[in-house]
Amino acid sequence: EQKMMVAIDESECSHYALEWALRNLAPRRLILFTVQPFSPLSYLPVGSPLGPSVASPELIRSVTEHQRQLAQALVDKAKAICAEHGVDAETVIEVGDPKETICEAAEKLNVDLLILGSHSRGPVQRYQS
Repeated sequence: EQKMMVAIDESECSHYALEWALRNLAPRRLILFTVQPFSPLSYLPVGSPLGPSVASPELIRSVTEHQRQLAQALVDKAKAICAEHGVDAETVIEVGDPKETICEAAEKLNVDLLILGSHSRGPVQRYQS
């Protein structure tokens, strides 16, 4: 029994990849995976009359919690789509660089098939990313 992982985000192509996998592969074991990037606020200087300072811990916590809620809403919506197809999917939310985190998770979770949406970039745009 193959274990499949669909990496999802807010994009239309991600949604299409999930729908395609559900229609064409009829997965029995499916992991919905999303990555939230590190909060840039922890690195941004915030202006003050006395010079730059680091964003307050409260602000960083607030932004991090908001990102977590958005990620949870995303996987909940995807899980509901899976349920419509009779698939009870597992969900995983990580924080990090999507390129690295998706590959690391696929290896760690011992995934047989990784499904990603395409952002419809041409070869030059892909090379520059």
